[in-house]
Amino acid sequence: MKIRGYDFPDDLCYDRGHSWVKIEDSGTARVGMNDFFQRSAGEIVSVDLPFEGDDVQRGETCGKIQSGKWVQKLTSPLTGTITRVNADLEEDSSLINRDPYGEGWIMLLEPTNLNEEIRELIRADSVEPWLEEEIERAEKAKRP
Repeated sequence: MKIRGYDFPDDLCYDRGHSWVKIEDSGTARVGMNDFFQRSAGEIVSVDLPFEGDDVQRGETCGKIQSGKWVQKLTSPLTGTITRVNADLEEDSSLINRDPYGEGWIMLLEPTNLNEEIRELIRADSVEPWLEEEIERAEKAKRP
């Protein structure tokens, strides 16, 4: 779905930290950053990826993303074990800008508390009101 020009695919779940989650057929969670995040950040210049094999808690910082504007903590939207990271981002972090829901994914994790934590994520029917609040907050921050 498009909301004020931002792309938010209906088949994904979203975290308030602006990551997206796709639960794959295997039960693994693919994680990346949403369109609002990448457009607000501007050009992504580097990504400090988490380490494969690390256990993370929902909301825990596991890496960082740097743009020309700022450095943002990467927080895990789910509790689990990181099974793979997108090493292509080390060579070309702008993949997040060009294809945030495809080649710009950040990590795969094996969730350990999926049934409970998935309820905390934002689903398609709730994306629009949440995103409107985020847009308003960003616009207020720009005002003098």
